[in-house]
Amino acid sequence: MIARDLFEERTELRQLVRDFTRKEIVPHLDQWERDGELPRELHKKAAALGLLGIGHEDGDLIDSLTVTEEIIQAGGSSGVIAGLFTHGIAIPHILDAGSPDLVERFAKPAMAGNLIGSLAVTEPDGGSDVAAIQTRAVRDGDHYVVNGTKTYITSGCRADFVTTAVRTGEPGYKGVSLLVIEKGTPGFTVQRKLEKMGWHCSDTAELSFVDVKVPARNLVGEENAGFALIMRQFQVERVTMAVEAYATAQRCLDLTVGWTRMRQTFGRPLITRQVVSHKLAEMAQRIDLARTYTREVAVRVMRGEECTAEVCFAKNAAVDACSFVVDAAVQLHGGFGYMRDAEVERHYRDARILGIGGGANEVMTELAARRLGYTE
Repeated sequence: MIARDLFEERTELRQLVRDFTRKEIVPHLDQWERDGELPRELHKKAAALGLLGIGHEDGDLIDSLTVTEEIIQAGGSSGVIAGLFTHGIAIPHILDAGSPDLVERFAKPAMAGNLIGSLAVTEPDGGSDVAAIQTRAVRDGDHYVVNGTKTYITSGCRADFVTTAVRTGEPGYKGVSLLVIEKGTPGFTVQRKLEKMGWHCSDTAELSFVDVKVPARNLVGEENAGFALIMRQFQVERVTMAVEAYATAQRCLDLTVGWTRMRQTFGRPLITRQVVSHKLAEMAQRIDLARTYTREVAVRVMRGEECTAEVCFAKNAAVDACSFVVDAAVQLHGGFGYMRDAEVERHYRDARILGIGGGANEVMTELAARRLGYTE
């Protein structure tokens, strides 16, 4: 079965997500954008339908990516995906290598919508270079004492627990571990809530750790084995962001086609102008190419194949398509496209992070070059 069929056959799931998005997200999204965060009740509503457990407890990666597609294409946004499904980057390491105790205390409550989790890797002095993290955790009896700072942490303000990359050993990738640090632990504070260009409904934080005592039982997997856990999950995160990119582009194309059919210029619908119809065709072409390739790569990731370079290609190709499409969508909407009332305006802002988060475009290209043996 080809990748397209694997995605498209999820008809019941698509309808479930579409109905949920139109009822529970779309009517409130503008207010959440102004509030700067999603309500905790949304997590519980999504969990009640089983959406938070998809790809973890139930279903597979294709099901999870289908949810991402439909939320965006039904009028949601990549910002909603970031805020509502942050557990998707916070708990996989726990499910992969964590103890049953960690699964019971953190992973299952997150999938039930009772806890919000986040992942803290990035630091003020470094982003994609995970092997160079400086936040240190020193073993002291049955605890670790953590000191350091994390930044650009998605859902960091609301998070009840943070799966945190720390240095427990030697410099480099061999000395990285993962610790689950709970909200309210003395010395652990949200230093500040960060304001962003886009993803306004998804809170982002700078976190501070000052002599934070974390129980040793909160160690995820083996000590100094965190780097491999983080790298394995990066594949899924990057494919997900590629899906967010082409789904955002498709939504903007749909909105723009509707607008240009309705908008009259000099007595004719805007879409009848050749320059407009050709632009729409180019938008559709770029989306279809990105979607087709990304879906094929997603199937390979789900099967556990080594396809690091291809994941990088998929993310960069989808981001490039999205960047072109959202810009064209705003342009074709004219003055209205520049207004906050226009949905394409939000997608234009939100799309900019997709080429940065999960590994910047340049990092993806470098990683692909290494995997292909083009660099020393």
